[in-house]
Amino acid sequence: MGTISKDTRKISLFYHSGTSLGKQTYAYVSTAKRRVLAIDIAKTKVTGTQWTEIAEGLGIGIADLVHRKHPDFIKEYGSPNLDLETEGWLNILRSKPHLLICPIVIVGDVFFKVNTPSDFIRIMEGQNADHGGGVS
Repeated sequence: MGTISKDTRKISLFYHSGTSLGKQTYAYVSTAKRRVLAIDIAKTKVTGTQWTEIAEGLGIGIADLVHRKHPDFIKEYGSPNLDLETEGWLNILRSKPHLLICPIVIVGDVFFKVNTPSDFIRIMEGQNADHGGGVS
């Protein structure tokens, strides 16, 4: 059993309030008709287990959660092609949470990367179609 709640009546959002994409995505998500659990990773520590669960839910590796082309990443590590073990990537997410590649939305047991705020609208349209068109 995972540590992240997978209630189909709730939307979980992992985002960083210090990024433009994070702020905009939060604004979109907060207008949803479903209950929202917003986890601002600028203020709330996410455990290694939770990051692992998010990566697995998205079908990607932990390294793929890190925005390796971000100027802060390049400044700190010199190259986007850094080769680290899982724990190294988790340490980056813990110590520099603003390097999360994009906000993550979880609806039930389905995980989504939100690359643009309008992605959230498409996600919810798909979820509503999957659940008979109604939002609970």
